[in-house]
Amino acid sequence: MGSSKIGVALALVVGACSAGSPPEGGSPNGGAPALGGSGGTAVTGGTGGTIPTAGGSGGAATGMGGAVGIGGSGGTPTTTGGMAGNPAGGSSGASGSESGGVSGTPNGGASGSANAGASGAPEGGSGGASGGAAGAGGSNGGGGSDGNGGSGGQSSEGCTRELLKATLKAYFEALAARDPSTLPLADTVKFTENGEELELGKAGLWKGAGEVKHTQSAFDTEACSVATQAIVPEGAMDIPLAVRIKLENQEITEIETIAVRPGDYALESSNPQAIIDIADDIGWEEPVPEAERASRETIIAWMDKYFRLFPQGLCNLASTCRRLENGGGNYPCSLGGSCANRQPGPNDANMVPRVILADEETGIGVGFTMFLGQYTDMHMFKMSGGEVRAVHAVLGSAGSSGWD
Repeated sequence: MGSSKIGVALALVVGACSAGSPPEGGSPNGGAPALGGSGGTAVTGGTGGTIPTAGGSGGAATGMGGAVGIGGSGGTPTTTGGMAGNPAGGSSGASGSESGGVSGTPNGGASGSANAGASGAPEGGSGGASGGAAGAGGSNGGGGSDGNGGSGGQSSEGCTRELLKATLKAYFEALAARDPSTLPLADTVKFTENGEELELGKAGLWKGAGEVKHTQSAFDTEACSVATQAIVPEGAMDIPLAVRIKLENQEITEIETIAVRPGDYALESSNPQAIIDIADDIGWEEPVPEAERASRETIIAWMDKYFRLFPQGLCNLASTCRRLENGGGNYPCSLGGSCANRQPGPNDANMVPRVILADEETGIGVGFTMFLGQYTDMHMFKMSGGEVRAVHAVLGSAGSSGWD
């Protein structure tokens, strides 16, 4: 969008927040365009292929087009993604707790709930996610940072990058075949497209999708979730697609998607090819050298502050950082924003993060929220050496996320 549209977006954000409690320091001059969120993926399938079982009893069943059942085992709790402070240049915050507990926030932020399964940061808080169900005989583990309506994590023992990658591959294969029967779906699996709960395989993009052309993904083994931004054809037209897939006991329990068609986002026209063209320069899934890697807590805290203080949470940005919205725009990441030298407080809720995922190996963070109350929003960013190198958003028209 042009600078005039950026100003409109910022004015809408500031106006929406003025009725409540605005963040300290007011709003900077200039506007910031809307920013999007990220998705996940599904597990296994494939013709005659096997999906690796990681730490689970029971093996992967194979067969022509048959669903893959993977026995899950329990694991020890892992550290949750608690909310830290402003990384590399701000004050730091508290890290998460263990055993499926929740992390606190500095400066009086409320912690999330500790219920197994769905949990996360309630409005005005910055809690970490509590653990979801572990495998048979196992204990609940810590998950990623989820917000209202988001899912908690399962024990990271038994959830591997290989499992999540195989799940994502299987999901897109099933989508192109328009047949979800090959996927290892839990009986309670929930599927949404643009905030609307639908029957998987019967509606939405599942009725007209072709083979995926591009993906850039975050694999969060602690939350046992994968989130991807993709380009998928629907009929003769390529569209941006965000996907989030969550596994519990190696079965798919949640599938959240944002499919952006013409007119779904009024502030910027989509440009799917731009997402593909810039991907190699960013190196989304290239591992970050260990000396330059951000911690899980740092990645989660950056996304939390970005959303909650928007547009004053645009911190630690590389000078070359570019922001795309459904592939459109290609703006400097700092355009229309600033970096507040403080932590989000209990009243900072410009955009409440519902789910935050972190991939420490590649430095990718992903966050889901609602923008202006009318766009379901998935953001993906890449961090290395203490700086954010790219921010891409996928946003689609929706009255709600479908997960609140």
